[in-house]
Amino acid sequence: MIETPYLLFLGDAPDQLAVKVAQGIKDWRPEFALGQYRLEGCKADMGLADMNLATAKAAGAKTLVIGVANRGGVISPAWKKVLVQALEEGFDLASGLHNLLRDEPDLVAVAAACGRQLHDVRVPSVQYPIANGIKRTGKRCLAVGTDCSVGKMYTALCMEREMRERGMNASFRATGQTGILITGDGVPLDAVIADFMAGSVEYLTPDNDADHWDLIEGQGSLFHVSYSGVTMALIHGGQPDALILCHEPTRVHMRGLPGYKLPSLEAVRDTALALAKVANPACQVVGVSVNTQHMPEAEALAYLAQVEADMGLPATDPFRFGAAKLVDALDAI
Repeated sequence: MIETPYLLFLGDAPDQLAVKVAQGIKDWRPEFALGQYRLEGCKADMGLADMNLATAKAAGAKTLVIGVANRGGVISPAWKKVLVQALEEGFDLASGLHNLLRDEPDLVAVAAACGRQLHDVRVPSVQYPIANGIKRTGKRCLAVGTDCSVGKMYTALCMEREMRERGMNASFRATGQTGILITGDGVPLDAVIADFMAGSVEYLTPDNDADHWDLIEGQGSLFHVSYSGVTMALIHGGQPDALILCHEPTRVHMRGLPGYKLPSLEAVRDTALALAKVANPACQVVGVSVNTQHMPEAEALAYLAQVEADMGLPATDPFRFGAAKLVDALDAI
């Protein structure tokens, strides 16, 4: 078990989106987020107390969590001094990066000498099967996006909260490092060997009660040339009954790909639905989730109204305005 509370390490993150792991923890497990540690030049700010290691330790922090999700998932050499010092001062380390803590000899040596733990969240802990495509009982909803980091996890978490408040039978199913750190369970999908990715999603969403909804955390985008594979595995392994389209309208290009524009919602709808129908011919697109955090409220509401008119689907920003419209759409299936 990863000991809480956390000191969230933001490192030298170039922007707010680069600390989406820390942001997710702060938003969904605020009781775990004791403070933030930023290096010089960090452009991100969680709005938490800035703490050094000594101050955080005195306040009760147990684990330094690397809250950065950078391209390639690497441990920056600029972070090493802080990570080593944290171990020496009695912190455990937790990370969801592809670059594993356990593969860094200096961190392993210091952790062993100090009796501290290294937690690599992005390591599969189960030998997953190859997908078999057999129809499972229960219901499943998957968020698919126009890009990476547009709010797919937040959409599923907001929907789960709304459904549980209504007394509905629902479970958020984490498929990435942030979701796993929030819930304590899930599949680190992009670290699963390719042939077993769809099978791991089947494993994550097994047979269930007829009225139970698995709300599957989306990953990547079918239109993102770097990360489309994980999305494809979720679509076929998840066999969703419902798709939620996710979008961030202020983006000027795909995340990390300045030469690629975002696809239209219509293109995502048509492409994702056609692929989903391969595994579940009854799948439907039921709603649109729009991340409006960079838009004034009046502009956001006008944009949502336009999306509803253009798409003929309910549209909301579930974190800002609530997930009721999306849950109503699921309840109608």
